[in-house]
Amino acid sequence: MKLFKQRVSQIIVGMGFALAATAFSAQAALPVGASAPDFQLHAALGGKPLDFSLQQALKKGPVVLYFFPAAFTAGCTLEAHDFAAATDTFNQLGATVIGVTAGNTDQISQFSKVECRDKFAVAADPGAKVAAEYHTAVQMQGKAMSERTSFVIAPDGKILMSYTDRNPDQHIQKALDAVKKYHSAH
Repeated sequence: MKLFKQRVSQIIVGMGFALAATAFSAQAALPVGASAPDFQLHAALGGKPLDFSLQQALKKGPVVLYFFPAAFTAGCTLEAHDFAAATDTFNQLGATVIGVTAGNTDQISQFSKVECRDKFAVAADPGAKVAAEYHTAVQMQGKAMSERTSFVIAPDGKILMSYTDRNPDQHIQKALDAVKKYHSAH
């Protein structure tokens, strides 16, 4: 009986963790085929301020839009380095890369210069308003943040790829594959 009670206790604790993880992200990111919400945000490229418009960027070709939780954190720095390394390839395929964060938005200028290596723009999303439109907003320690989610958006505004994973490892490759597929079809 004691063993049974311990097992039931473990199951209840496990269910609590599962519920907490579910509460972390209330809804799934916008899916493939959905219309990408237009936005304009203050951004930085190579430490220099600029205004980023999704509509303007889509006139040049596909956009790789990736949301990340906060600048200068381990996973976000790794992801920025990987996107920076792949940016020339994205550009050769006609795609624009933009990173967006709701976390520590006051540091995007320095992050764009140091961790993004002057390769692509990083935008500030105060209050995670744009992240909410893409269904990637989450609450962490009482603050609205962006969940790690990558999208590839076609020039017509349709989402070609939607991928959420807290681990940054596969985001760049999945985005690159989607851009290559779009490029070969057009």
